[in-house]
Amino acid sequence: MRTRDPATLSFSTRRFREEREEGWDRLEKLLDDIERRSPSRLSDDELLALPVLYRSTLSSLSVARETSLDAQLIDYLEGLCTRAYFIVYGARQGLGARLALYFAHDWPAAVRALWRETLVALALTLAGILAAYLLVRGQPQWFYSIVGADMAQGRDPAATAAALRAGLYDRSGFRDGLGLFATALFTHNAQVSIFSFALGFAFGLPSALLLIYNGAILGAFYAVYAPHGLAIPFTAWLMIHGTTELFAILIAGAAGFRIGARIAFPGAQSRMAAATEAGRIGANAMIGVVIMLFAAGLLEGVGRQTIVSDGIRFAIAGIMLSLWCVYFYLPRRRRHG
Repeated sequence: MRTRDPATLSFSTRRFREEREEGWDRLEKLLDDIERRSPSRLSDDELLALPVLYRSTLSSLSVARETSLDAQLIDYLEGLCTRAYFIVYGARQGLGARLALYFAHDWPAAVRALWRETLVALALTLAGILAAYLLVRGQPQWFYSIVGADMAQGRDPAATAAALRAGLYDRSGFRDGLGLFATALFTHNAQVSIFSFALGFAFGLPSALLLIYNGAILGAFYAVYAPHGLAIPFTAWLMIHGTTELFAILIAGAAGFRIGARIAFPGAQSRMAAATEAGRIGANAMIGVVIMLFAAGLLEGVGRQTIVSDGIRFAIAGIMLSLWCVYFYLPRRRRHG
């Protein structure tokens, strides 16, 4: 095989640079200006020159590869062409446009993609509610094994009907004790949401246990309120924010299940590729879960302290649930491009 003389190669590289380097330098300067500032700062002539310079540099790269010029020059041209490609052909969106796209498409699309897992999360939560309700009704001591004292705040099987009712309707009761209970419940639900998603990689098993346990806490409280005829008032008190907060938990659990399922059953993809795809969907859903928890906190911190009518509480709960369902599941026109 015939090798090229190093002196000849050096001469060829130098001459190649001299003939084209002015265009490369101009392209690099334009890219630096765009990356540091904004394309809007470029003149019309510079914007028109950008794709021309990119194609010229791409041609130089092709020639450099074909003629086996020095590796350092090829690496430089490859980097320059890569930067130019993303500037010329890449989608550049401002923060406002990206947020609009997320709320209009990405978030609801992610939640819709998780509808099967969301139903599984709902079924596990309901199973936890029923199991704990039956356990505590049969043996009240189970309540203390399921619910911690910081969350119960005296709302346990030993509480009287008058005390439980006062907590649901008296604003002073909210300030004196029920507010602490509500805060503890909200903190707990936020933790369940985060961990249900974060632990999904373990084949979804921790997520399932967290959802069952979260349902068990609700079931234990129902077993305290129901015997005193307060199941409906307790539901109204809880759901004024619960339709948002519990929906967020279900979505977080669903995102965890998706990751766990894709790791366990990656199909034709590698486990890493399958987990990455599931993680992308889950991350889009979880950003929205944080927003939902924030909205639930507002409903809890404002609405539940000032509204003591069961009818209005149920109305707010129903409106919020309807809004979330319409937002997430109403069919949309496919986004093109």
